[in-house]
Formats: sequence, C-alpha cells, structure tokens
Amino acid sequence: QVQLVESGGGLVQAGGSLRLSCAASGDTICISAMGWYRRAPGKERELVAAITNSGNTYYLDSVKGRFTISIDNDKNTLYLQMSRLRRGDTALDYCKAEGRRIQTTDYYGGQGTQVTVSA
Repeated sequence: QVQLVESGGGLVQAGGSLRLSCAASGDTICISAMGWYRRAPGKERELVAAITNSGNTYYLDSVKGRFTISIDNDKNTLYLQMSRLRRGDTALDYCKAEGRRIQTTDYYGGQGTQVTVSA
C-alpha cells in the first residue's frame, strides 16, 4: 500500500504562486508514475501534470509554461510549482500514484488540498 498526503494549497490572488507537495509513504518502491489531478466546482476531474520514473512529464495545455511538476526521490515527495495562477485554477488538487508490481497495477490517491485563486 501507498499513502499520499498533500499540502500547500491555500488562497492566493490571481497572478500569484503556490507550491503543492505530496508526501508518499509505505510501499513507495513500487511507484512508477505520479500525477496531480484537480476537480473544479461543476467540472470533470482533469489530469494537470504527471511524471514517470524515467522523468517523462505531461502537462495539461492550459498549465503549460505556468506549472512545473517535480519529484524528490530521497524525500518521496511530489511537487507542483504553480505560477501565474488564474481564477480558473481554483480547484481541489490531489495527487495520485501508480504502483506497479509483478502481477498487478494499483492506483493510490490522497485527500487533496484546496487551491483558491481570487481576483
């Protein structure tokens, strides 16, 4: 099992920055990829950014050039540096991890951290 705990959300003015953290614990050796999702009020969940063990990254088009995903393997922590935040970035952000073992692939998620961007 893998446990994920997010932190770093908060209230910020448009144009500001936040850095989200996701601390992983447990069977972290099986993690092959991690990502940040968000769910805004009245909208579907969307994948914001992801990173694999090999360092490949993915970004949602609307956050390219503004957000940066990174991982500190020594600390088992995933980060999302968010800059030039917009009102449309307001959402509950949460991280997920893909855990691959010999015969199974499991997915783990945290409880989320709220990001609110004001005018």
